[in-house]
Amino acid sequence: MSQDTSISTSRTIDAPAAQIFDVLTNPDNHVRLDGSGFVRSADRPQRIQATGDVFTMNMEGDHMGGEYRTDNHVTGYAKDKLLAWQTAPAGTQPPGWEWVWELEPQGPDQTLVTQTYDWSKVTDKDLLSKNLFPLVSKEQMDDTLGKLAELVSS
Repeated sequence: MSQDTSISTSRTIDAPAAQIFDVLTNPDNHVRLDGSGFVRSADRPQRIQATGDVFTMNMEGDHMGGEYRTDNHVTGYAKDKLLAWQTAPAGTQPPGWEWVWELEPQGPDQTLVTQTYDWSKVTDKDLLSKNLFPLVSKEQMDDTLGKLAELVSS
């Protein structure tokens, strides 16, 4: 992934990978984890269980003129190791940006968590011309990892 089309951040969290994965696969938790301030709530949340699942989130942001909904299409799923999804405005196909969570155990009670925001697959020239990417900063992603650490330690 190119530096120009993705951002990654990592943190070692004092929790087993299974516990972290359990938190990440429950969309209800995403509002508590969100460092960007866009996520408001899960819409009819169901636990993410496999590649191909779709979960919908209620969002809010000036870049979309206020409130909006997203459909998140799960593109990667390996229990306790990997969770990834491509986001799209609700009812549309994903235009190419993806969120990837990788979990690497660092012993029984610690996990290296890496979150990547990748927009390298976005090909829509009109969308790219709006200069929306990156919509979320590395600092906001670092905040998300901090919130995840707090959530699994409580």
